[in-house]
Amino acid sequence: MAPLRYSHALVCRVSSCFAEEGSSEEAKLQHETYVRTLRDLGLDVIEMPPDETLPNCVYIEDTAIICNGIALIAKPKDEKRLKEVDIVRAVLKKELELPVVEVLDDKAFLEGGDVLFTGQEFFVGISDFTNEAGARALARTFPEFPCAPIKVPEKKHLKAFVSMAGPEVLCISSEKSSQDVLKRIEREATFIYQTLTVPEEDAANVLYINGTLIHRASEEIPQAAKIFTEKIDLNRKSLAVSHLCKDPMAHLSSCCLLLRKSKHIRSL
Repeated sequence: MAPLRYSHALVCRVSSCFAEEGSSEEAKLQHETYVRTLRDLGLDVIEMPPDETLPNCVYIEDTAIICNGIALIAKPKDEKRLKEVDIVRAVLKKELELPVVEVLDDKAFLEGGDVLFTGQEFFVGISDFTNEAGARALARTFPEFPCAPIKVPEKKHLKAFVSMAGPEVLCISSEKSSQDVLKRIEREATFIYQTLTVPEEDAANVLYINGTLIHRASEEIPQAAKIFTEKIDLNRKSLAVSHLCKDPMAHLSSCCLLLRKSKHIRSL
């Protein structure tokens, strides 16, 4: 499998109304480090200003699914997040000049946190946020790839349980819910994958970008950090995201949209 490579990342800065418990300033500092890390990996990072009325605008991953130069616009069930989607749609069309596809089925719901692309196929979490109709919309948009729906337990996205830790490597936690998700993926998978199992559930969501693995800081996932050190023969970077990802729905991958685009794009 040829490894996925990205040229750009779209992020949104932290809104001042981000947290009820006064942690927005700490989250902003962690987000600045997050963005700097993406730039250090050679990505052209486009930073969107925050909408001060949208506490979740930093979790931009949920707003679109981008593959092969096409952006499928997400369709959240929560109407409070529709403005986030509208803002990202405008940036993808006008600034990034990507063709966009809309989910036209009124009964469909789809969020990016439920979509795992391995480079060869899609797995789509069937969750409280994405339904079968949403998965079918994604399959229609990217017919060149197999697309398998995967039932997700609890009120979480698929990528809370599994993410890509390298070419053909699935990162998964040892928790029963994560292992159940892995079994469903293995039953549906068209290709064979290796698995990297980590003790903490929060450690299962990582970012693999152009040969570098990004995981949470060791103080946040001490047991998993040792496993990453011992078993991953890749460049690694660790990030503290305890404030940025304080929301139980948030993870490392939640804060960026990754894409590959050849021409230069101006920053906002």
